[in-house]
Amino acid sequence: MMVWQKVISFSGGQPVMVSLSGGNPAIQPLGRLIERGHGEGYRFALETQGSVPKQWFADLDVLVLSPKPPSSEMTTDWAVFDTCVEAAQDKPRMALKLVVFDDDDYAYAKDAAARYPQLPVYLQPGNHTPPLPGNEDAFIDMAGVMKRMEWLVEKVIRDRWFEARVLPQLHVLLWGNKRGV
Repeated sequence: MMVWQKVISFSGGQPVMVSLSGGNPAIQPLGRLIERGHGEGYRFALETQGSVPKQWFADLDVLVLSPKPPSSEMTTDWAVFDTCVEAAQDKPRMALKLVVFDDDDYAYAKDAAARYPQLPVYLQPGNHTPPLPGNEDAFIDMAGVMKRMEWLVEKVIRDRWFEARVLPQLHVLLWGNKRGV
């Protein structure tokens, strides 16, 4: 199992929390990896957009559901999203994470949070300078990203939405537009 060998290599063989993300990892057959890892003391977190429910969601330690906002030009199928929540069977810790680029995304985030009041909500300002595929060295407007962070924090405070936690996209702050990190 090549993925398992990468986990062992990256962790130095020490059981750690393994974060499964990027694209939509729920489309991958990860059940056996999670089972094997748990047998060796590893823990698993998965971030998914909530469009592909899997029975093995209940085997995770952490499940982050991050539906795509209107700015992505994707439509959330809330019935399928509900199935993802149900598949977790309240076993892993779960959270709702929403990336916000504009007022429409913010309204969408508020609606999503209202649908799932049992889930903690995390909001992140979106990176408005993503690279074209294959161009990881593309310019990133870090000052603009930070202005969006400030805008989002001010909006949440103004709305007195104290249940929402606003955090930056750490991978953007640390690695800019580099993919695969």
